Amino acid sequence: MSAKEVLLTYEGLKKLEEELDYLKGEKRKENAERIKAALAFGDISENSEYDDAKNEQAQNETRIMQLESMLKHATVIDDDDVDTRAVSIGTHVRIRETKTKDETDYHIVGSTEADPSSYKISNESPVGSALLGHKVGDTVEIEVPGGKIKYKIIDIHK
Repeated sequence: MSAKEVLLTYEGLKKLEEELDYLKGEKRKENAERIKAALAFGDISENSEYDDAKNEQAQNETRIMQLESMLKHATVIDDDDVDTRAVSIGTHVRIRETKTKDETDYHIVGSTEADPSSYKISNESPVGSALLGHKVGDTVEIEVPGGKIKYKIIDIHK
């Protein structure tokens, strides 16, 4: 099975690298200290502190492996290569809902970086994938859980 390509902006790459550094350094030390302290309580067969510390250590190591795999398969979207003539990964797109006239500015990113609360939507999300390839002035009909919504693309920028 081949690993899936991970699309990242430079900002997303930096965040993943920082998280990996933290987990491999500070977090591993914290886990080791917790395990050491729990072992001081004696018998580990019924030692919940030890069990909790070992579970946290396992979760940390799993996340480290995930991050290393993502970084190994990462393709970084260079801002200089982002074409603003059409919506693509790395662009910011301003859209207006045709009925309510509400406007929203989204940053189209890879799924790893998606954070809807920060208006970063994945190129694989219903809205993100529907917008890809469209140009300023285009009206796009998007199927969402509540039905269909039409958006007009107002602006595309970096």
